[in-house]
Amino acid sequence: QVQVVESGGGLVQAGGSLRLSCAASGTIRSINTMAWYRQASGNKRELVAAISSGGSTNYDDSVKGRCTISRDNTKNTVYLQMNNLKPEDTAVYYCNVRTLTTTHWGQGTQVTVSS
Repeated sequence: QVQVVESGGGLVQAGGSLRLSCAASGTIRSINTMAWYRQASGNKRELVAAISSGGSTNYDDSVKGRCTISRDNTKNTVYLQMNNLKPEDTAVYYCNVRTLTTTHWGQGTQVTVSS
């Protein structure tokens, strides 16, 4: 059984910052990519940022320069530091954890940015 739990969402004013955390626990081995996705109301889920086991990162163009993804492999944890937040960043943010053969999702954490 694998659990993926996000935390750190909340309500913030435009220009503010939030740090999301996601921890994977249970019977999970050899995590490859860890990523953050988001889904705004009425929209499809989209990739925000991803980080490989070796530390390579990629970002959606909409968050480049404002967000930083990082991970602690000793804790099976991934973080997303979000700065200069905009109202259009409002969404439910989901953590995604992948091994060679499995994919696991968290339950999501709400991020709301007020103008």
